Amino acid sequence: MRLTTKGRFAVTAMIDLALRQNNGPVTLAAISQRQQISLSYLEQLFGKLRRHELVESTRGPGGGYTLGRKAADITVADIIVSVDEPIDATQCGGKENCLGEAGRCMTHELWASLNQRMVEFLDSVTLQKLVDEQIAKGVQIEDKPAVRRAISSTPVVKPIRVNAPNSVFALGNVFAKS
Repeated sequence: MRLTTKGRFAVTAMIDLALRQNNGPVTLAAISQRQQISLSYLEQLFGKLRRHELVESTRGPGGGYTLGRKAADITVADIIVSVDEPIDATQCGGKENCLGEAGRCMTHELWASLNQRMVEFLDSVTLQKLVDEQIAKGVQIEDKPAVRRAISSTPVVKPIRVNAPNSVFALGNVFAKS
């Protein structure tokens, strides 16, 4: 099986979302910052997760993402499959043509059996279980969402401090001292 960053990042982001959604929709920017995952990459992943109804989006101020189902009803297999991550250890991608026209390779059944076990395992692990493990490890979750500061219509003007002589006489004194 080849589990790429796509599947790992999707599972990580879903755990982060599930941990924090009680405070309202979670922004991808916040997940990106906490998990060190590119925002544009998260946008692609969450588009796929939304199409598979694992997450729901809320637009506008205070918007973001929430889970589309209860965390106990979402499995790791659901997440990985939704982001188009194949769970397959066979050389042929499960098509039973490992050797082309000659048919299956000698180890096809071994890898197909491994595929089945991996799917069964990933299907047995719920998002809620992963969230509970993080809480047991002591992961800190903010009580309130970050407060956004309003943008003022009037710019903040700070005085400019200049350390230059303010008159011809002061300038003459500077040269007289040197």
